[in-house]
Amino acid sequence: MSEVFFSIAGLGAVAGAIGVIALRNPFYTVLALVFHLLSLAALFLLLQAQFVAAAQVIVYAGAVMVLYVFVVAYIGGQDEPLGVPGTGLVGAAMLAAGALFVELCIAMLGSGLKAIDSRGAKLPAGFGTPEQIGQLLLTKFLFVFELASILLLVAAVGAVILARRRRGLEAEDEEAARRLIPAVAPPGTGGMAEGTGSLSLSPAPGEREKPEQPTPTGGW
Repeated sequence: MSEVFFSIAGLGAVAGAIGVIALRNPFYTVLALVFHLLSLAALFLLLQAQFVAAAQVIVYAGAVMVLYVFVVAYIGGQDEPLGVPGTGLVGAAMLAAGALFVELCIAMLGSGLKAIDSRGAKLPAGFGTPEQIGQLLLTKFLFVFELASILLLVAAVGAVILARRRRGLEAEDEEAARRLIPAVAPPGTGGMAEGTGSLSLSPAPGEREKPEQPTPTGGW
């Protein structure tokens, strides 16, 4: 049964990864990435890493992918390619992909095939459970765990400070900027005149020609 489950999860992970780089619609690309992450979570379950599988689903396939979906929905589905065709990036990407494929083949042929006939490593009871992960984080890896939390806190505070700096001018600077702006715009400017790049051809209200007054004899 585990072999069938592994085959389905492995094929799903490969298909999702191919869909991420093959699909042109960003929304379908995000869905393919979600399917890939869920397949990886199934593979982690086969390795008896329940905590990693749950984190894969909750953090990556859940929170991070929801953020990606919001970004795609905000910018809209663009079918244009990200790069200019014919550039050197395509060749560099193919070279890097080939080197990675060769490395994976060497790793699989060198060590992975030797463990096919074996039952794998002997794991202690409770390996990979949230209880064991919590004990390790609060005992053996306590310093690293607290250091990571401090780094995340510093990053959050920095993001808040940067957001406050970009919200606009301060009260005093805004008042000084308003004093530099004339209260009354010159005739023929503002509104549609600035938008169309042309000035108004009609005279100002105070400059309109007055009609001629009739003469005392009754003529014009």
